[in-house]
Amino acid sequence: MAKASARHILVADEQGCNDLKTKIAEGADFAAVAQEHSSCPSGAQGGDLGEFSPGMMVREFDEVVFSAPLNEVQGPVKTQFGYHLLEVTNRSD
Repeated sequence: MAKASARHILVADEQGCNDLKTKIAEGADFAAVAQEHSSCPSGAQGGDLGEFSPGMMVREFDEVVFSAPLNEVQGPVKTQFGYHLLEVTNRSD
């Protein structure tokens, strides 16, 4: 079964998400941005979600995590929780 490891940043609005994506693209550390801005409890761990399989996260999340290139920031991805920036750090089939 496929598995992936990812980290994310969760914020309430799309503009805020885009602003954080720009900061990261300009060199800000993803984990530091997650710790400072993410509303998810995983923010305390730099946004690290650990390893998970398809179906363990919401559909919109899975679609990105199981198809996006590794180590590239994706998003904003809208879910019922808000807007996410995602970075897939590992994936296996």
